[in-house]
Amino acid sequence: MDQMSFENKKVLVYGWARSGRAAYQFLKELGAQVFLTTDEKPQDLPDNINFVTDIDDSFAYLVKNPGIRYDKPIIQKALALNIPVMTEVQVALSQYHGEVVAVTGSNGKTTTTTLIGKMLQADQVDVKIGGNIGVPVSELLLTKPYPKVLMLELSSFQLEGAQNIEPRIAVITNLFASHIDFHGTRANYLKAKFAITQNQTADDYLVLNDASADEKDFAKRSHAQAYYFSPSNTHVTSYVNNDVIYFEDEKIIDLDEVVLVGEHNLENILAAITAAKLFGVSNQAIKAVLRSFSGLEHRLEHVGTIHDRIVYNDSKATDIEATQKALGSFKQDITLIAGGLDRGDDLTRLVPNLKKVVSLIVYGQTKGKLQEAGKLAGIAQIVVVDNLTDAVAKAKEISQPGQVILFSPAAASWDQFANFEIRGREFKKLIQAEEGWS
Repeated sequence: MDQMSFENKKVLVYGWARSGRAAYQFLKELGAQVFLTTDEKPQDLPDNINFVTDIDDSFAYLVKNPGIRYDKPIIQKALALNIPVMTEVQVALSQYHGEVVAVTGSNGKTTTTTLIGKMLQADQVDVKIGGNIGVPVSELLLTKPYPKVLMLELSSFQLEGAQNIEPRIAVITNLFASHIDFHGTRANYLKAKFAITQNQTADDYLVLNDASADEKDFAKRSHAQAYYFSPSNTHVTSYVNNDVIYFEDEKIIDLDEVVLVGEHNLENILAAITAAKLFGVSNQAIKAVLRSFSGLEHRLEHVGTIHDRIVYNDSKATDIEATQKALGSFKQDITLIAGGLDRGDDLTRLVPNLKKVVSLIVYGQTKGKLQEAGKLAGIAQIVVVDNLTDAVAKAKEISQPGQVILFSPAAASWDQFANFEIRGREFKKLIQAEEGWS
């Protein structure tokens, strides 16, 4: 990315979320005269923050929170004054001269970014992981020396305000119609996504999903070398054949060695392997990560094998669709724990997905509906309890060695827990306790 100078320039930061705070601090360190604006002035704003409510032609730049829409009056005024509007990603990367690996897409960005980052770390690469994954890029660069590699998840919001990004490796997990409320049209959404590759050169790599026609169009318009991944097409760079993952016809790992489960995660794994191999990561490091990475917390998270039961925490499954995906991820018999807030959903939609469930334990407001779904599915062993504590105790009692114990509620947590994170951590605490195992 081209070097930008902010020293002695007036810069307005719009938004005081984590990225806004990081941008404000980073710009101060770059010698800028930094001012802040928000839609409503924060109550806890420190006294040393220069807060303003408007912009004029004395400002050189406006740096906005990625989620702030471009139709906001202050942004429209900045554009009318020919003041560049950008996100903190562009500010940060304008000062960074190491290598960038960047991931975008409609789904799977965080898992793919995490996998690649861990593979780089396992191969002793000096890398920091951030972006849309939680840590703003500016925050990653507040401490020197800068890392040799930045591993970044980038949303369409961030990319629209960072048009000069030049990653050595760009990964696009998939592309669906998404965030149209923000971008206005699907074409605008795709234009934002294309920003991840529009400045790549013939020396760079673009990793794409073979199933996406839009991504194949990106490959035609990009200058980068395109590499494809697919769980079903064996004529691409990274693929699966006879339960083995390959990269350019080189065996990487057997599928049964991979801890991370789920059909949706297989594409993420293939994308990550492709990027890691193109970077030069060893097979040993790649396999070490795939044999240990159990997923993001509460998202079909592998808790471990406990008393010969394979345990998964899928507390993030707050709707029927998420539980359907979870149930389709296993070949083994399943003891399923489900239940939570009743939002009026038709839980009989789960019936076709319950074929591998041999024991169903239900609790919470939806327990009656889930019991009915279990009966319609022909599950012989259905247990109704009042709460998660009793549900886990029953799972320990009736599950059998070799089975999967899956906690996938198919409902929100709010009948008994403040959020799905607290619910998931409570499940893990209860399942890992030694009490109750037969």
